[in-house]
Amino acid sequence: MTVRTVLFDVDGTLVDSNYLHVDAWQRALGDLDVAVDAWRIHRAIGQDSARLLRAVAGERDDAWNERATSLHGEHYRALAPRLRAFDGAAGLLRAIAARDILVVLATSAPEDELALLRAALDADDAIHAVTSADDVESAKPDPGILEVALHRAGATPSEALMIGDSVWDMAAAARAHVRSVGVLCGGVGAAELLDSGARAVHDDPAAVLAALDTVLDTVLDSGL
Repeated sequence: MTVRTVLFDVDGTLVDSNYLHVDAWQRALGDLDVAVDAWRIHRAIGQDSARLLRAVAGERDDAWNERATSLHGEHYRALAPRLRAFDGAAGLLRAIAARDILVVLATSAPEDELALLRAALDADDAIHAVTSADDVESAKPDPGILEVALHRAGATPSEALMIGDSVWDMAAAARAHVRSVGVLCGGVGAAELLDSGARAVHDDPAAVLAALDTVLDTVLDSGL
């Protein structure tokens, strides 16, 4: 058995964007006269926007949710100049590709946000395929986006590894029967990531890159 593809979350995993999303959501909700503490928004980051809004603002009608999401997008785009790839992120993708392992960005970001993330990452030469919000109706923790990513890599779940920063990434991987490794750079603690299914946890992409052979061997040895 071998790893044929590594599926990457992007926000908070490869690009330092989670706290910009928190800021954008907080501003969007404030525009709608809903005050939400930033920490509550951070706890919901990484999952489907409808779930996020339900978690932080309660049940609302579709029109309200669409308006909140649109306002978030406006505020996020205004913050985009502050996006930066984590140290080692591009190098990690290129090191994996150099091993003839396919790199797939398994994200449900909308196309406009995805373009900003890819520009910050600047590693398209190492990327085999990408997913986006257009590919699924419901994002993480539902496994659909990972299933699309596996299809684009031509790989089975047992041939894949997922790397992400949130409990929603780990939950989606578990539901897709894909092994997962967590990183701390998105702001979620190691214990939560491990409890959610991560086989190992590292600080950030640079730490994964430094231990890449061990990461791949450990994941394979751990089984499903």
